[in-house]
Amino acid sequence: MKFQLITFCFLIGLVACQQSPKSEESQTEEEMTESTSHDDWSKNATIYEVNVRQHTPEGTLNAFAKDLPRIKEMGIKILWLMPIHPIGELNRKGGKGSYYSIQDYKGVNPEFGTVEDFKALVEKAHEMDMKVILDWVANHTAFDHVWSEEHKDYYNLDSLGNLQMPEGTDWSDVADLNYDNDQLRAEMIDALQFWVREADIDGYRCDVAGFVPTDFWETARDSLEAVKPDIFMLAEWEDPEHHEKAFDMSYAWEFLHVINGVAKGEKTIAAFDEYMAKQDTLFPEDAYRMYFTTNHDENSWNGTVMERYGKEGHKAYAVLAYTIDGMPLLYSGQEAGMDKELKFFEKDTIGWGDYELEDFYTKLLQLNRDNQALWNGEYGGDFERFATDKDDKVYIYKRQKGDDVVLVMLNMTDENLTNISFEGLPEIELKSLFDEVEYASIPMDGFEMAPFGYHVFYN
Repeated sequence: MKFQLITFCFLIGLVACQQSPKSEESQTEEEMTESTSHDDWSKNATIYEVNVRQHTPEGTLNAFAKDLPRIKEMGIKILWLMPIHPIGELNRKGGKGSYYSIQDYKGVNPEFGTVEDFKALVEKAHEMDMKVILDWVANHTAFDHVWSEEHKDYYNLDSLGNLQMPEGTDWSDVADLNYDNDQLRAEMIDALQFWVREADIDGYRCDVAGFVPTDFWETARDSLEAVKPDIFMLAEWEDPEHHEKAFDMSYAWEFLHVINGVAKGEKTIAAFDEYMAKQDTLFPEDAYRMYFTTNHDENSWNGTVMERYGKEGHKAYAVLAYTIDGMPLLYSGQEAGMDKELKFFEKDTIGWGDYELEDFYTKLLQLNRDNQALWNGEYGGDFERFATDKDDKVYIYKRQKGDDVVLVMLNMTDENLTNISFEGLPEIELKSLFDEVEYASIPMDGFEMAPFGYHVFYN
């Protein structure tokens, strides 16, 4: 996706279009095209993060399965299930423990159900034309994983020969694995293949992928594709190297930090332009990037979207995240307007209420699915930003792929703004996503926007 900035000088009406500059550190054109090929089904996919423990009062796979039709109807293609494995008891945090403290890679947490329950969930999702990827924790295990007794050489040990938590973390409930050990690598790949063979899952979301050597992930992908050619891999990391072979998609972590900074008043909205230009220079055009305003980490540790963006502003930031680039992520409970930080180590059921934001997110997700301008990687449209006479407050941009167009207007302030003007948009018939009004052309001067107002137009 190419980033363009339409520069508008309000005083003299000058319109100029310039490509984002390429830094000396940019990849060559050859390097930018050497990346993972994507299967056709993923080009307009959207993703939903499932917190099984908190999604229902029962906290089971079977209880969650009942919600599949509703999630499908919203426009979701990929279900990402947080880890479903048995949780370690030694050094456990809290009453229930961390999902990411794995005691058995080939087992299912009995609190969630059985292996057969998981297989049935995957089968049901497939019948509804959805894909299922499983959260995979390859960097560490629980201290009481069977390997800790039988294969201590699989771990990085301290000076006294004891298991230790990953260096530089406070993850006191997990023991760090040693990827210099070839037998560990073989065991891990065997476990990865197990769920593809046994449950027919469609891929993995790989926890702290950058803590594990990239060459392991590349070997793992080859091994998984030998079982299921259309495997899908998501890295919880942000490294262009991961897109060369190992992963289809990576986290847009920096984008989250940028919007958090803007919301706090620590950055201006010019940071959006800087971010988009940087993505052009760092990542291959066909790299899938995952955009979001929250996930399990952000919600539990850094605050809800209401706390970080405001009760009025969080929807404007969601519109930005779902239309600016890449694949949009929805987290369990986000469509219910969830305004509580879910406890990470305890049972803390989501309060669904009347699903107050379901219609809002459904419109955005279905637009991502149906309008090619918002598709993923090279399948999506180029990005043009239109500068305005209120550039420090208003952000307006267009995505276009062929004849498909999406135009987005955002007021990123708590002020009512009047007499907003911009230039450079050709006359085109567009429809408003949220009020369904059709426009022969979009007015480019003298319009008004409410505090944290947003408009999304499409054809």
